[in-house]
Amino acid sequence: MRWRRHLDVGLQDLTPGAIAHNARRETVATLKSFKPAWSKAQRCIIPAEAIYEPRYCGTVEKPGKSVRYRISQPGDVPLGIAGIYQRWTEPRGDKSFFTFTMLTVNADGHPFMQDYHKPGDEKRMVVILDPKDYMAWLTCPIDDAPKFFRQWMGALVGEPAPPARGVKTAPPPPPQQELF
Repeated sequence: MRWRRHLDVGLQDLTPGAIAHNARRETVATLKSFKPAWSKAQRCIIPAEAIYEPRYCGTVEKPGKSVRYRISQPGDVPLGIAGIYQRWTEPRGDKSFFTFTMLTVNADGHPFMQDYHKPGDEKRMVVILDPKDYMAWLTCPIDDAPKFFRQWMGALVGEPAPPARGVKTAPPPPPQQELF
């Protein structure tokens, strides 16, 4: 049995660029790609050391270049990200695998995440679960699951990430100098 990161896959096209990484809280229960897993309460917790998001140094009028940032909890405490999963069988029926996707919420006004994504665009963040809520997330009735869709208010830290293989990123902006 293999796991793949994405839930939004067609059985014919498993190309990573053609599939979704995230499911929006607002549409997870209604979109054709996510509704089957959601309606069957196929929820999971995705462990992660960090998430990666683009940070722009600029304004709405002039967004500037994005810099890929690594976002984690202080001390690299693992994150438990709310997700949904689906089991797929390949068209020939000889192989099956699981896919999963992360759930996101609006992050406009979030004290940390408001600096990420393109200026003027809606800010989004993955749903980070409090460890004490893990079992409740996995076992609650479908009607109760949306209560977990909230911004993470725990501490987060960000730093420019090393470039992904084959990807070039702009250097971080220079530090601000004091005038006096």
